[in-house]
Amino acid sequence: MEIRKLAICGGRGKDGQPEPVRRVELTMGRVVSIVGPTGCGKTTLINDIELFADDNTPTGRRILINDEPPPEDALLDPSRNPVALISQHTNFLSDLPVRTFLETHARVRGSAHADTAVRETLDFANQLTGEPLIESSAMTELSGGQTRALLIADAVVIGQSPIILLDEIENAGIHRTRALELLRRYEKIFLFVTHDPRIALLSDFRIVLRAGAMQEVIEINEEERKVADEIRKLDDLLLEFRQQIRQGRRLGLGMLEERLRALGYLA
Repeated sequence: MEIRKLAICGGRGKDGQPEPVRRVELTMGRVVSIVGPTGCGKTTLINDIELFADDNTPTGRRILINDEPPPEDALLDPSRNPVALISQHTNFLSDLPVRTFLETHARVRGSAHADTAVRETLDFANQLTGEPLIESSAMTELSGGQTRALLIADAVVIGQSPIILLDEIENAGIHRTRALELLRRYEKIFLFVTHDPRIALLSDFRIVLRAGAMQEVIEINEEERKVADEIRKLDDLLLEFRQQIRQGRRLGLGMLEERLRALGYLA
């Protein structure tokens, strides 16, 4: 199934009133953030997308593909489902070695170049996580961040899912800027549920939720892109210090002042 566009048709909020945003259209290659306070319905929105809601969930939303209801095989056959959801609470049940798991998935998907796909997937995952994956490690031995990184890479490269939903990946220790840079190389629709300003400002636009309803859609403008660049500098500094602590090193005020001076925040 060739997907050109995904549409979210508004339903109702927690108060039963129609959502202010009645329709959001997502085209291939777009990166979208879903933002709002805890409990506002962000995860419910991506669940509606994953389930291809058709006025049959509590929100009353409808999900359309290419302006039509999704074909029946997308609903009934997991191998034809175009959506991959990487949730906050993903754990592996299989204790297969990492490489064996990926090779098996590539064969199931009928990949013509399975070895290349596995190498690309591992390379992708290792650019997202601080501690590289060991190919012979059992899946159940991976950390939360490694698990999330591997699943994202697997869904993109081997699964070739055209619609990928990511629920709060900032909580898994994944390198956020690098993740977005890598994901943009693929012509897919990416939706991030996030509280992270860096992810939100590096997206093409964000859907704002409150009280279970889509309240507005905000396109990223040039000023926000400049803000995102400043946040990136500070976030990279925090990432560097986090790595220093992980490696058992001490931090000092002199080091902090030196880095801030190099970034132009101190004279």
